[in-house]
Amino acid sequence: MTNTNEQSLNHLDEETLFVVSQTFKALSDPTRIRILNLLCCGEHSVNHIAETLDLSQSTVSHQLRFLKNLRLVKFRREGTTLYYTKDDDHIMNLLQQAIEHATH
Repeated sequence: MTNTNEQSLNHLDEETLFVVSQTFKALSDPTRIRILNLLCCGEHSVNHIAETLDLSQSTVSHQLRFLKNLRLVKFRREGTTLYYTKDDDHIMNLLQQAIEHATH
């Protein structure tokens, strides 16, 4: 008898393959890793992210759009300011595990 998890890993549909590859693509970029790592600690405005990470607002906005499209981050609007936060604890846990692995 085949384990259900083992079977599902052997028969990935195209959509699942695409989402997984895009997730790893998101985690392969140092700027996106820095942004996600900051968002692990809480909600931040685009300006605060740019200032904290010494990046341009344009760069931050571009990367956040990419992450939002993958549903890794979400935002809320307060007036004209957008505040971003993590939207997927699974990916944040994966990121934290990768960071822990790299620092051992």
